[in-house]
Amino acid sequence: MNGHAATQTARRMRTARRNATRGVQVDVQRRVRAWVPRRSELALWAGEALGRRAANCEVSVRLVGPTESRQLNARYRGKDYATNVLSFPAIADAAAWAALEAAQPLGDLVICPQVLRAEAREQGKTLRAHWAHLVVHGALHLIGYDHERDDDARRMERREIAVLRRLGFTNPYRSA
Repeated sequence: MNGHAATQTARRMRTARRNATRGVQVDVQRRVRAWVPRRSELALWAGEALGRRAANCEVSVRLVGPTESRQLNARYRGKDYATNVLSFPAIADAAAWAALEAAQPLGDLVICPQVLRAEAREQGKTLRAHWAHLVVHGALHLIGYDHERDDDARRMERREIAVLRRLGFTNPYRSA
């Protein structure tokens, strides 16, 4: 990276950090022992994904093992395997959520660090970059983004790429 690009990246990250830390509060619940980014990084990544919606919201991040991840994925999505991240919005109606004034729970992200670590290794990504991607991905689900239909998936991927770029990460959908 040349000097100009490094300066631009640093400036984008400072702006993102300043904007993201204004609103979202992150509560981390550990059910497993694993390396996890600092709470401030999780808040930065989620806050950048949420944008203005981050103001006065709370996101819970629950770290689970593969067994619990598999059970939750089977129960709520009908898929019998451990997954990297599950999102559980606290309020399904985005209009109702937007009208709230006080700090409100936005929802829960359930992350399986073991699955995340295996995916990062398999995809040739740094662990930190994959964490950032999955926190952004999960946070977008909390505010109504989805990838069940092709057009929705493209919209969500474009948003993820733009958010991650602002945070100084590369496109997660390009091969390493």
